[in-house]
Amino acid sequence: MIFDFNVIWDSLPLYLGGVLVTLKILLISLAAGLALAIPLGLMRVSKSPLVNFPAWLYTYVIRGTPMLVQLFLIYYGLAQFEAVRDSVLWPYFSSATFCACLAFAINTSAYSAEILAGSLKATPHGEIEAAKAMGMSRSKLYRRILLPSALRRALPQYSNEVIMMLHTTSLASIVTLIDITGAARTVSSRYYLPFEAFITAGLFYLCLTFILVRLFKLAERRWLAYLAPRKA
Repeated sequence: MIFDFNVIWDSLPLYLGGVLVTLKILLISLAAGLALAIPLGLMRVSKSPLVNFPAWLYTYVIRGTPMLVQLFLIYYGLAQFEAVRDSVLWPYFSSATFCACLAFAINTSAYSAEILAGSLKATPHGEIEAAKAMGMSRSKLYRRILLPSALRRALPQYSNEVIMMLHTTSLASIVTLIDITGAARTVSSRYYLPFEAFITAGLFYLCLTFILVRLFKLAERRWLAYLAPRKA
């Protein structure tokens, strides 16, 4: 079997367009998901059942159901309701990009909330006591001490979530978006060369994963340096 490089070379513009679509979906989903995860994470560490239980239920349901099912429910399922089709939101819910970003944001928010909650619970007690000794209010304690500290410590776990979300964006091709996987499916159906098409897609994902890993390593080196073992 001979790998047909000519087909891949001719299809590079399609793949590069797919990379841009993938990055767009990934960044929007991560930004929206993290914005939702922060209040959810704070709710998860609350001692009040009225505050904790709704957040726990949300994360349990989202993490307990497949991403593909969630995407189908938003993109295909909501369209069956006439109230949705007649609402002002229909231009958004009829958009594949909006539905994909919404589904991915909801999914990553649940995982990110649990990561943040675990990091908040692992906050050294001395940091809390020091903040209280300085007379900080509860809101200032969370804003200046707990959240920044927890977000820094959550970087290693959150980097795994970001990489998983990058791979999850491949599902966007199922709802007609031409991302990296969508580009591979187009090339495969056009030239009947699935091996070349999907190997190339895999290489693009591999390169993006490598870049993300390096970026998070640099971030950890910058913001988690104080946790590194001291040199003798």
